[in-house]
Amino acid sequence: MSRYRPPRPKSSPYITRRGYEKLSEELTFLWKVKRPEVTRKVSEAAAQGDRSENAEYIYGKKQLREIDSRIGFLSRRLDDLTVIENLPPDQSRVYFGAWVTLESETGEKHTYRIVGADEFDAAPAYISVDAPLARALIGKAVDDEITIEPQRSSGPARILTKPTEATTPIHYAIVDVQYKKDET
Repeated sequence: MSRYRPPRPKSSPYITRRGYEKLSEELTFLWKVKRPEVTRKVSEAAAQGDRSENAEYIYGKKQLREIDSRIGFLSRRLDDLTVIENLPPDQSRVYFGAWVTLESETGEKHTYRIVGADEFDAAPAYISVDAPLARALIGKAVDDEITIEPQRSSGPARILTKPTEATTPIHYAIVDVQYKKDET
């Protein structure tokens, strides 16, 4: 039995200036600081003799492979990304970079920012432009309503505290849309 996993769908190539700078800083840190440090440790461990039983050497080589993999990914990804710096002409509608406040049927308010796929986990209120919620919001305006259908998971079964959690569509009303120039 193989461990085949179908390739992930390509994520949107959009990113904010701040997100791009963070990825660039990570690439620079890995290339200029972390990799030389690990390389030095590996060469010191290699100088100790038998490499087959040298845990420091084996672990260091594994770290180098992981660092090189991340450096390769970041280099390719940064080349493919498009930095979105301009605010949209119609700022009453939801587009990339918008802060959107939603109100549920129960009166709960949630505020999210729509950002690129490479920066969505940087803050708890950031959601990827590829997320179902963000896709439902794009192009909508204040007072528009959206309905999100829970995704059917084909993965392992999960026990939910409320059985209706997984099947009930969620309705939201858009309460506010804002753009902040310094964050795009």
